[in-house]
Amino acid sequence: MREISAIVVHCADTPDALDIGRKEIDSWHKAKGWNGVGYHYVIRRDGTIEVGRFETVVGAHVEGHNAKSIGVCWVGSVKPGKAQYVALVGMLRDLMDRYKLGVSCVFGHRELNDGKTCPNLDMAALRKELS
Repeated sequence: MREISAIVVHCADTPDALDIGRKEIDSWHKAKGWNGVGYHYVIRRDGTIEVGRFETVVGAHVEGHNAKSIGVCWVGSVKPGKAQYVALVGMLRDLMDRYKLGVSCVFGHRELNDGKTCPNLDMAALRKELS
């Protein structure tokens, strides 16, 4: 098992009405020359959580921080739907519990890579809800 010290939240930067999932993101990432979907989890518009990369495999989702992080991506750009947000919070709580991480270990992509806007969420509010 690899050491995990961070959970990184992403958005797919797709139109909020577009319902795609792991399969489509996998195709996009392969087109970039990657090994496949870079996220460990993808949360579809209806709240369904799909496994991307296994947690035992290093992700390809946040430059300089992949080795010790888990990447969770919600599909959309502006605002997750209610079911999607509930699934995101539940997934983050589960990961925090399994890896014994506090809310200070949950980051938005933009907090680790300058020039990014992802995940387009108020991370302080999300961390407050997780605590």
